[in-house]
Amino acid sequence: MAKKQHIRNDRRSTILQLLKEFPNNKFSIKHLASASGGNDRQGRRETMAILDELVAEGTAMLVGRDKYRLGCRMRPRYEGIADRTASGAVYVRVEGIENDIFVHSGNALNALDGDRVELSIIHTSKNGEHEGEILAILERSSRNYVGVAEIDRSAIFVCCQTHRTAIDIYLPRKAHPDVEPGDKLLVRIKEWPEGSKSPIGELVENLGPSGDNDAEMHAILAEYDLPYRFEKEVEEAAAAISDRIDDQELAARRDFREVTTFTIDPADAKDFDDALSIRKISEGLWEVGVHIADVSHYVTPDSVIDREARERGTSVYLVDRTVPMLPERLCNEICSLRPGEEKCCFSALFTLNDEAEVQEQWLGRTVIRSDHRFAYEEAQQIIESGEGPYAEEISILHRLAQKMRRERFRHGAVAFNREEMKFRLDEKGRPLGVYAKVQQEANQLIEEFMLLANRRVAEFCAHSIKNGRRVPRTMVYRVHDNPSPEKLERFRSFILRFGHYFKAQKGRAVAKEMNKLLQGIAGRPEENAVQILAVRSMAKAEYSTNNIGHYGLAFPFYTHFTSPIRRYPDVLVHRLLAHYLAGGHSADRRSLDELCDHANEREILASEAERASIKYKAVEFLADKKERNFEGRISGLTEWGIYVELEETHIEGLLHLRELQDDFYHFDEERYEIRGHSTGKRYTLGDRLTVRVKNTDLHRRIIDFELAK
Repeated sequence: MAKKQHIRNDRRSTILQLLKEFPNNKFSIKHLASASGGNDRQGRRETMAILDELVAEGTAMLVGRDKYRLGCRMRPRYEGIADRTASGAVYVRVEGIENDIFVHSGNALNALDGDRVELSIIHTSKNGEHEGEILAILERSSRNYVGVAEIDRSAIFVCCQTHRTAIDIYLPRKAHPDVEPGDKLLVRIKEWPEGSKSPIGELVENLGPSGDNDAEMHAILAEYDLPYRFEKEVEEAAAAISDRIDDQELAARRDFREVTTFTIDPADAKDFDDALSIRKISEGLWEVGVHIADVSHYVTPDSVIDREARERGTSVYLVDRTVPMLPERLCNEICSLRPGEEKCCFSALFTLNDEAEVQEQWLGRTVIRSDHRFAYEEAQQIIESGEGPYAEEISILHRLAQKMRRERFRHGAVAFNREEMKFRLDEKGRPLGVYAKVQQEANQLIEEFMLLANRRVAEFCAHSIKNGRRVPRTMVYRVHDNPSPEKLERFRSFILRFGHYFKAQKGRAVAKEMNKLLQGIAGRPEENAVQILAVRSMAKAEYSTNNIGHYGLAFPFYTHFTSPIRRYPDVLVHRLLAHYLAGGHSADRRSLDELCDHANEREILASEAERASIKYKAVEFLADKKERNFEGRISGLTEWGIYVELEETHIEGLLHLRELQDDFYHFDEERYEIRGHSTGKRYTLGDRLTVRVKNTDLHRRIIDFELAK
């Protein structure tokens, strides 16, 4: 008996050693029996019994049919943050592991977006991609979900179908008798009992009926975890701030109240955070001031308002509204550079010659009084006609700005200029029409002087001079990396189809050749498609303390200094500038790195919410136009369909491959085209199609097209 037990223990030990030595291998019973002492009937029976024990204790796991590998309990455990997809699969971000760990929905343990989870890696592919299994939910995310109420006698199910979540959340009907079918609800998950199909939630807020404009816009903000109102304590703190500038503060600032100063902004703008001043110093020499609202004078570090602004990170611009970073008392009143009012500013002052070359500069705090508020359209009319208020000053600034612009492109700045579409809305927020937002010389005038101020502030803050040597200082930069060689190669292959060659491989040569290409395709059928791919071939700009320069602008030093009313990094830059002007030591990099990371995340969320609001209005605009034909061009291709952008409105929708009835079509990713199996017919980016609207879904913000008959 003892001998049999000894043999069995040896067999168990061998099996366990094999599983541990090859944790990603799947072993059959036959294989394990052969390796551990024999594959006869008795050996297989003993092996099966041992494996049952190992599975029960979590040392081994059954995978597929009669295949075994090392169990999760024996594998290293990791903690990370779950990123759930609409399919139910999860990607887990684990510190120290480069790529996110993929978890199949069957191994996800009902993990939701933002949950902190414990997991183990169950498989690693040859190229280093990991697959894992979630073992425990360590902490549920406190995030809210938004969905549409579906009601039966005893239950409310909140159907959430967003860009990353597709779940139904249960609410007890008797606790919420006022909820109506179709209401948009904001809910929080309390628990997800084991074995239950749906989590149990609690109602945070009823946003209103589906289709109501305010309810839909608030739902979009909630979906992206963005606030749509300020808490009472923030509003009260803002209301307590005085707008009076006392004599002591005036004496500490450089006085520009008597210098010609004005703002140029969109016609519907309410917050004016930048102004320009100009005066002649001598023949061919001009003093131009870039005056920026001094938000940091009113918003002190770690105050109630500062914490709220830091958390928000940025103002959010939806189709029909602005969700400000700062309370209205600050952004539209105290800090806004309204005409005829004395305002505290942080300013960059430049002495420029007739060639727009900087002869001298000064950075510091000022007080100004704007003489006039221009809309871009008014300033443009003055540029074109030479007549109107402050026509001479605007003409000079325009001339200097155009010289700076030409010089910037001569040094390799990239000139992307895609049209931005805007909606005309009625009083209830319904879209009446779509129009193109055109950037003209008045926009360029403001842009060039803001770029100048941002660049020079970054240069000043980057280094101090000690004993004749430049000593680096910590700074918040706006950086833009060089284009990815892989993306450039795909771009190069794509434009070859249109007969365009792109030889540049790296450096500034890429930017110069890109500009040449974009100028050459202007007005051609492939213009839109090439523009789209060109933008996608570029890196994304972000905030960082690691200065790698700004490739797109061709600046070695660049920051965001000019919009502190709507961007928190600009507030940080103002504080750093004040600190360094006062002779302060280099700031703490670690804390600024964290703030940069957070600002980048909030910027992405805000951009996604803005795009979602545009998509919603696009769906709403086309919902009653199913009888019309539209001309469009292919803007994207996937294995499931063709994305078409309408030429007149730039609205994009999907033409499913199943709608193409004349052949069986498939997506050739390498050639980036949709090709018919029998006919060989091809669809690729830039091709023109005539389509009709087949279906619109406001809740999911989806437009489906079909080919016009």
